[in-house]
Amino acid sequence: MLTLITGGCKCGKSSIAEDILSDFCGRKIYIATMEPFGEEAHTAISRHRMMRSGKGFETVEKYTDIQDIDLPDGCAVLLECACNLMANEMFSKGERSPAQKIITGISKLSGRADRFIIVTNQVGDDGIEYPDETMEYIRQMGLLNAAIAQAADVVIEAVYGVPVYLKGAAK
Repeated sequence: MLTLITGGCKCGKSSIAEDILSDFCGRKIYIATMEPFGEEAHTAISRHRMMRSGKGFETVEKYTDIQDIDLPDGCAVLLECACNLMANEMFSKGERSPAQKIITGISKLSGRADRFIIVTNQVGDDGIEYPDETMEYIRQMGLLNAAIAQAADVVIEAVYGVPVYLKGAAK
């Protein structure tokens, strides 16, 4: 089952994702995509590690090339987050079609997992014009989020910590 959780910054997406997987009895894999650059990143990483503590997740730090991860069959996966993965592919690796590359990776990985949850952010809603490379990032994120939502069994928008089901139903 593929689930996409979207929403604004710091609105409870991670907590919702972890709650969905709380009853899963098999192996739980957390794919961490945030590179530990700077104090803000280190703070966010520490906060997420504390949130996951004691919940049975195995952490795989993979900042690019998620298609290369060797997942055990039948596991549950929480990929956090698509926005960091996109930035890493675009700006660290110079990938020319990052949305398609990430979609291919998700397709490969989700085929092995019993449950696969992707956390993403809503970007580009502010209507402000940015430099060209930022506008391309926003465009690529739109392509990625739309493709994942189309393929997903469940799409949830986190609104102030409340899961709003846009596609599929609560289990």
